Amino acid sequence: MVKITAAEVNKLRQATGAGMMDCKKALVEAEGNFDKAIEVLRKKGQKVAEKRADRENSEGAAVSKINNDNTVGVAIVLGCETDFVGKNDNFVALANDLAEKAINFNSKEDFLSSDFGGMTVAEKLIEQTGVIGEKLEITAFEKLEAPFVGTYVHINKIAALVGLSSKVDNAETLVKDVSMQVASMGATTLSYKDFDPAFIASETEARIAVIEKDNIELGRLGKTLKNVPQYISMAQLTPEVLAQAEESAKAELKAEGKPEQIWDKILPGKMERFISDNTTLDQEKCLLDQKFIKDEKQNVAEYVKSFGDVEVTGFKRVSVGE
Repeated sequence: MVKITAAEVNKLRQATGAGMMDCKKALVEAEGNFDKAIEVLRKKGQKVAEKRADRENSEGAAVSKINNDNTVGVAIVLGCETDFVGKNDNFVALANDLAEKAINFNSKEDFLSSDFGGMTVAEKLIEQTGVIGEKLEITAFEKLEAPFVGTYVHINKIAALVGLSSKVDNAETLVKDVSMQVASMGATTLSYKDFDPAFIASETEARIAVIEKDNIELGRLGKTLKNVPQYISMAQLTPEVLAQAEESAKAELKAEGKPEQIWDKILPGKMERFISDNTTLDQEKCLLDQKFIKDEKQNVAEYVKSFGDVEVTGFKRVSVGE
């Protein structure tokens, strides 16, 4: 029988993250051959992976990496089965090591087939499935390129990337704040201009139906009814619609007996309210139209504009369990 030293066991443990006894057993089975021992552990991982193939990766770690020039960023989620494993320091370290590798690839498929310490990333995940005893999988992979890219990670549960059109003064602050907005508010697109007209139409019908249904119950209870908007996106507020809204506002002021000479002071507020009431979809889904989380008196577009000649060119978001 080949004698296995503590140094050999430790070397295999450092390379794979497997427990001391598992490493010793693998080395004994491989008769002291280091590469064969890794293969033994990998086969064990394959067996575990096959048994747990139908398990859900509802937990894990979301991490991101930015290159040295701040022009490329990647965000991934290394999924596992339990929160206990997801918070483990070694698991999070593995996720970060994988993200360092992922930044060099444009797709999840290319990343998974790339080399990672003498095996592919996919094989590494199988190996670690055997080590940890839970199904491991890259459940999200997003990459972003721009003249300046930044990131924000929320307790390894959500990772966001934001690209800017240029590196202005205090770009680091701007890109972190907007990334935090992406992470916390879950925008799905940059601007209302990105919406498909058919989507806006169906969403308008659905939202109005929900409010009208709620109002039936509120009316039954004698409570104040919700405002039923005509529109839900700035894409619907054509010059004609806005002109009609202004005329309606003037008619209201006249009916209220407000002197015409003060209308100019009141109308801007009424129009602002009209736009706010009729752009709820934008405020929920469009990053630039959302209220800025650090100052709700302005939206994200206004906050970005305060930094000078710079625009948000794109964003990505990954989340554990999604």
